[in-house]
Amino acid sequence: MNLDNKRILVTGGNGFLGKHVVEELKCNGAGVISAPLSVHYNLIKENDILEMLYESKPDIVIHLAASVGGIGANQKNPGKFFYDNAIMGIQLMEQARINNVEKFVTIGTVCCYPKYTRLPFKEKDLWNGYPEETNAAYGLAKKMLLVQGQAYKKQYDFNSIFLIPVNLYGLGDNFDLDTSHVIPAIIKKVHHAIHNKEGSITIWGDGTATREFIYVKDAAEAIIMATKGYDKGDPVNIGTGDDISIKELVLIISDIMGFEGFINWDHTKPNGQPKRKLDVTRAKEEFNFEATTTLINGLKETIDWYQGNKDLWN
Repeated sequence: MNLDNKRILVTGGNGFLGKHVVEELKCNGAGVISAPLSVHYNLIKENDILEMLYESKPDIVIHLAASVGGIGANQKNPGKFFYDNAIMGIQLMEQARINNVEKFVTIGTVCCYPKYTRLPFKEKDLWNGYPEETNAAYGLAKKMLLVQGQAYKKQYDFNSIFLIPVNLYGLGDNFDLDTSHVIPAIIKKVHHAIHNKEGSITIWGDGTATREFIYVKDAAEAIIMATKGYDKGDPVNIGTGDDISIKELVLIISDIMGFEGFINWDHTKPNGQPKRKLDVTRAKEEFNFEATTTLINGLKETIDWYQGNKDLWN
């Protein structure tokens, strides 16, 4: 699909990933890009969705808007995360179909996968068990949008695709410890310890869990490549294919930032899913995507960005 002269609506376009997706769309010559603020359109309300679609008249919808957070936020808000994410996506896709949108791109989550999935996670494994309990409500809400998209493709020939990005990090990430994910949380804790001359930091879990991370600019590139070149109903993993333990991650961030203090592991807090590592073969085969940013380089850029914008998160 050529994006020239296409009208593209990006929900969540002012968020962490959304800003990078909008920038990538501009670089790809997209015609008219709409990235409305949530204060103008509450996607939980069907009337707001109708008004948004009427105003933007999109040819393509890239649905990034979501209620998200780390393990703690998911534990506190499972009902909200389920309802918000399910109702937003279900209503938006239905109205996009009714309004003859040419293509609907749903951004899912690695939390869709079962808690105990063999490494590397293959897309065919999505239905082989229940998600990790701390974020199951969020993961299942997102997975229902995969079901909806496949059902709409079968019944209505609606062009809907479903992408599954692994954990994101990078410039513009959320560093609020109440809602942040692991990399920004570690960076902020290390910075705080250095700034206040503290001898230790405390990290949730025991450090044995493994995670795969993709730099946000790479993820944005993958989303646009899929928007242009992928039209099948099968879900697609978006990642690097490389994983790292949380313990190793903390040590790397500490080394980059010059922190030599003690790492205190809080065993009373959950690890989350034991292991995460994606099989990224399908993305390469279907639309030739491969992540190019190494974890070390991505972490350095993220740390530099945080240190230049830390006042936003104090």
